[in-house]
This record gives sequence, structure tokens and C-alpha cells, in this order.
Amino acid sequence: MTVNLPLPQKDQLKPIKGFQMGIAEAGIKKADRKDLLVMTLVPGSQVAGVFTLNRFCAAPVQVCREHLAQDGAKGEIRALVVNTGNANAGTGERGMKDALATCATLAKELNLNPEQILPFSTGVILEPLPIEKIISALPKAVANLGEDHWFDAAEAIMTTDTQPKATSTSVDTPAGQIAITGICKGAGMIHPNMATMLGFIATDAGFAPGLLGKLTQEIADQSFNAITIDGDTSTNDSFIIMATGQSSVQIQSTEDPSYSVVKTALIALARKLAQMIVRDGEGATKLITIDVQGGKTEAECRLVAEAIAHSPLVKTAFFASDPNLGRILAAIGYAGIADLDVNKVQMWLGDVWVAKDGGRNPSYQEADGQRVMQAAEITVKIDLGRGSAQQTMWTCDLSHDYVSINADYRS
Repeated sequence: MTVNLPLPQKDQLKPIKGFQMGIAEAGIKKADRKDLLVMTLVPGSQVAGVFTLNRFCAAPVQVCREHLAQDGAKGEIRALVVNTGNANAGTGERGMKDALATCATLAKELNLNPEQILPFSTGVILEPLPIEKIISALPKAVANLGEDHWFDAAEAIMTTDTQPKATSTSVDTPAGQIAITGICKGAGMIHPNMATMLGFIATDAGFAPGLLGKLTQEIADQSFNAITIDGDTSTNDSFIIMATGQSSVQIQSTEDPSYSVVKTALIALARKLAQMIVRDGEGATKLITIDVQGGKTEAECRLVAEAIAHSPLVKTAFFASDPNLGRILAAIGYAGIADLDVNKVQMWLGDVWVAKDGGRNPSYQEADGQRVMQAAEITVKIDLGRGSAQQTMWTCDLSHDYVSINADYRS
């Protein structure tokens, strides 16, 4: 079950000039399913990434960080490889050797240096990577390379996702038009600082060296780092933006007239992908937007939003359509703002003013709350009455199916 999440249409996913994808069936966890993806970039492309902060980060995450850090020293990043069915996390020295072997094999296929490859894995943790299957299937993925394989690529990175997640757009800038297309995967083990999620966005815009790195972090903070399903930060979370530079739009600095246009478009597309993950959250029946305003800082607004989004009591109340909204006030209270004046706090559920000046709004009727709770998409708005800072997060409810899906995950 998903929350208002239509299936992406293949013909609406725009090819990105200078970017190709190849898919293969390696049989990593299950036979007869797409589970290996290779992506290639033309020379001169820029690549940047944001990764999990989990200290048990997977071997491919460690390799990606190393290869991005030496981008240019041994050749620019020219290809990515993704396997599903196995996370290659908690696998020690063997896991590192397997991730490096994957890079070496693909590099040989593409006539590149291993350091020009970024590896990604997703799936079960603490299981050895079936490296022989991957090495055997890589030539098939390379032989399948093409610009129009976005839908198949989205399928190839799925784990417990119920459907592929992809979106695309064209944007007019002062320097010309660009195309942006992205895919992602994730449905469980989702929590900010990255969230088991993978996200890949490609554009034909060009960026000066070094410019894309900071922008990618900003985009992540406003999209993939603003979602949560279950409060678990994965070992493998990775978000990558790739710019092939094959359009007329060549951005040299943040002062470039096209920069803000492209940045806005990238944030919008990344946010749409991130919300797809929440809409497809394991067992989710509702998408919940938590908008916290009136804070002294964005950081304290985020504390409140996270406290509400992570509360099992809040999430189960939404699943039951039960306007037990005192649970939200309790979450605000324990979020960690030591000097919060609760008498200044206001709360709305959709268009209904529930809490006024820290207490129940005299005009609030539970029937109004019940009406809003029946919807598939719900907004909770909080005003802390302390300042002008704001933060928005997206989460989902917590249902019986979440327990069943995760109890049966390895079966």
C-alpha cells in the first residue's frame, strides 16, 4: 500500500545527455529480478555525494568517500555500480575487499581506473556479499547501457519498496534549458542523516569543480534529511548528484544567474523523491507533514519536528485516525528545548486550531479533529512563539503491516 503514489511513467523520464544506465539480473538474493545497476558519465562530469552518519557504515560507503576525496587525482568519477539484495555492511575486511573488487571489475570493463568508480549496496546487513554473482553479471549490465533506462534502473535498486520511485523535469534558465531526472529507493530504516535509502539525481547542467559538493549537502538537508519513517538511520544511506555538463547551462559560481534557478529545481525534485519514500513507507497509510514555526533557530524547530515524527504513540494515533492530540503536545515538551514557554505554543491539525496558548483551544471540537484525521495526507502545524525560524519534516503513520514486513524481511 502507498499513499497517493502513482507509478512513474517510462516515457516521462527524460534521458540526460552524457549519462547511461545498464541493468542486469545477478541473482544476488532472488532469481529473475533486476538487482544490479551500472551508471556511466561522460568525461568532464561533476559528481558529489552525502552519506550516512551511522558509525557502522557499509563498506561501499567507505569506498565512495575515499574515491570522491581523491576525485581528479586518479581520474574523475566516471561510473557508479549499485547492487540490491545485500548491504555489504557489518562485513569487516572482506566487505571492503568485495567493494573494491566490484570497482576493479567494472573499471576493467569500462577501461577506467578503479578509483573512478563509486560502489553502492542495499539489502540485508551482516551477510557476506555474493561477489562472484556480481562480477559475473557486470558485463551484462555494461552491454545493456543506454540513456533511456531510468524506469528499469529504479526497479533495480528496490528492496522492500512496493514500486519504483522516479521523477523528471525540464527547467528554463537564463542560459538555456536543462533536464533533471532522479531515482531513489527506501521504505524502511529511514531517518534523517541520511535516511536504507539510496538517491541518484542526474542533470545535463554543468558546474565548476567544487561547486556541486556544498549544493548537494544543502539539497539533502531540505529533502532526504527531512524525512523519517521509523527513526532508524541505515548503514548504507547515500545521495548522489551527477552533472554531465552537456547542456548550454554552465554554472561557474553561486553568483551565476542560472544558479538559483537550478538549485531551486534540484531541491524540488529531491524533495519529491524523498516524499515518495515516505509515501511508500513500510505499512504506511498516511503522509504526515510536520511544519514547526516560530522557533529561535532551525535546529530547535527540527528537534520538535523529529520528536513528533518519531513518536510511536503519535504515529499509531494517526494510523487509527484517533485525534489523541495530547500526544503531540507531549512530544513537543520532551523535544529538548529547555526554556520553552508552553504558554506560547499553538497547534493546528490541518485547518483546525487545536491548542491555543499551550492549552486546548476553547472552540476545538473533537469531531473537527476526527474529520482531518481521516485524510490520507495530513499537516500538523506548530508555532513555538519564540522567533522566526522554521523547519518542515515528512513522516508516515505506524501500522500493523510495518511489524509484519520487518518481522518477515529475511524470510
